[in-house]
Amino acid sequence: MNREYHRWYSERLGRTMELLVFGHAGAKVLVFPTRDGRFHEYEDLRVVAALDHKIRAGQLQLYCVDSIDWESLYCDWCHPADRLRRHCAFEEYILNEVLPLMAMKNPHPCTIAHGCSLGAFHAVNIALRHPQLFQKVAAFSGRYDLTLNVDDFRDLFSGHRDALVYYHTPVQYLANLYCPERLAALRRMDIVLVVGNEDPFLDNNRYLSRLLWEKGIRHSLHEWDGRAHRGSSWRRMAPLYV
Repeated sequence: MNREYHRWYSERLGRTMELLVFGHAGAKVLVFPTRDGRFHEYEDLRVVAALDHKIRAGQLQLYCVDSIDWESLYCDWCHPADRLRRHCAFEEYILNEVLPLMAMKNPHPCTIAHGCSLGAFHAVNIALRHPQLFQKVAAFSGRYDLTLNVDDFRDLFSGHRDALVYYHTPVQYLANLYCPERLAALRRMDIVLVVGNEDPFLDNNRYLSRLLWEKGIRHSLHEWDGRAHRGSSWRRMAPLYV
């Protein structure tokens, strides 16, 4: 299997970023790690190995990016507004540095946003915000409202609310989305949500699904037995849904 390591200094983030590429051809998969995960997490969890046959067959090419969640969404010592600004800088890095690299290396017309846990939030958020850039999103065990307090998961913004919180909360901005062009792009996208039926964010996934149906956006929601919020489950999900 082709495996490449890339590293460069991002002016947008003011730091060096790393990523791994797996495969030589096929649909381009932008892979976000879990909370505090690194660019090598997907390989460490053996999810890359679970997709080995698709990668070697030239069906998929993975681009596993690094995370700065400890500098942004989970940076507890920063004011929530500053956390969101740092998150926006990360999105700019993805849009203006990673996606162009993917396009340069691989002309395949399909780009997939994918992630597990907090990576699922990143995948869904960037795909819904920029639907013209993605043809598919596959999100496993995610939550799509970071202001929720559920079980051991807290409101990441500590009650702070502003426009940036709103525009990075998929279930909030989707509910009020009426732009015909954006909706048409979303209706062309293949959207796959997967969550365990004992996951604390099952209801949040169901709510996102309901909003998508209300907007006429076809998608699939798969509920697995148990919590299914672990690497062993994601290894089984990936060959089915990515």
